[in-house]
Amino acid sequence: MISDQVRETPAVSALIARYPDAVTAGDVHLNELTLEIDPGQIVEVCRFLKSDQKFVRLSGLTGVDWYPAEPRFEVVYFLHSMERRSERIRLKCRLHGEKPEIDSVTPLWVGANWYERETFDLFGIRFRNHPNLTRIMMPDDWEGHPLRKDFPVHGHRYSYTDE
Repeated sequence: MISDQVRETPAVSALIARYPDAVTAGDVHLNELTLEIDPGQIVEVCRFLKSDQKFVRLSGLTGVDWYPAEPRFEVVYFLHSMERRSERIRLKCRLHGEKPEIDSVTPLWVGANWYERETFDLFGIRFRNHPNLTRIMMPDDWEGHPLRKDFPVHGHRYSYTDE
């Protein structure tokens, strides 16, 4: 559901006019605008917001695990427009399943490279068409994704007898 306050925001009304099915929900809470976006349209939405609405800065990207709820994962994008009096928009895409995937926004923002790698490494969310989707924080041979809610909280037990 999209509130009237959200629909009246100039960037949102332009986005809905251009991509009527892309925005699935929207809300303003504590003066922060959040839009839920259809994951299949995230690249087109971001391209439109960057080029037409001047949200030229991707200030962050992260994942959220809502285990055991389904859809389990969210990818959250933080966009910033300096030209529009420091206006900000937060985009959320909900992803289902144990092997969630979404298209990469690195063609739009080169800085998304590291954010997407971190989200892949810690949550296991794959970014299709990413130029180098490899671990960035954990060792290459690490098993699992430590920010998933079903990751063992005690950590891994190691045997030091071979050292």
